[in-house]
Amino acid sequence: MALYEWNTTACAAVLHDLAHLEVAVRNAYDRAWNAHTPTGTVHWTRDPDRYFPPAARRARDGTFIDANRTPRNQIAAATRTAGRGAPAGKVIAELSFGFWRYLSISARETYLWLPYLRHGFTAGTSRKAIDTPMARLHMLRNRVAHHEPLLRADLDARYQDLTAITERINPRITEHIATHTSWPALALQRPTGPGDTHQGLTSPPNLTGLAVGPTAIPGPVLAQAGG
Repeated sequence: MALYEWNTTACAAVLHDLAHLEVAVRNAYDRAWNAHTPTGTVHWTRDPDRYFPPAARRARDGTFIDANRTPRNQIAAATRTAGRGAPAGKVIAELSFGFWRYLSISARETYLWLPYLRHGFTAGTSRKAIDTPMARLHMLRNRVAHHEPLLRADLDARYQDLTAITERINPRITEHIATHTSWPALALQRPTGPGDTHQGLTSPPNLTGLAVGPTAIPGPVLAQAGG
């Protein structure tokens, strides 16, 4: 049960800090997007076709799909949820972590990263410097969301991924998270179990039937994006 209790607490700690990261990233992207579009241009959430135009890509089965259909649909869904006439900031708040994660993929370097999104980070930040840790953090978040155990997760490395991103947005965000986090301490406090080498479980304990996940998720305190 000690491992289960540790896992539940660790899940809550991970989601707490990822909530801060998500708000920081979406704010950075929104500011950069707005600052580098011509004056008088409607907000990007109001014109998703302009920034996510139809893009044919061959799927594994040989058929062609629209690679930008998903983000357009996500923005449309967020707009509906926010309500008719809602400010852009409310629409942005309805977009999921996965939406922000996939903005930095290689396919979007030319038409999103280079003209807009790179300006949300310190000068010289490459797309890969954001996309690589974002991909790993997205996978971690999905594990927590699906109530999968974190017993094999390298939580120390994933926390470093998080701070690698926030440092490139604003070091004050990193400081804020460091002041309120319990993630690094929990990574060191994981109790051992049967067959556990502590560096990696050789025989994970049986958690079948136990709901593994956070019991309380503190909300982010960083300012909302948009307006």
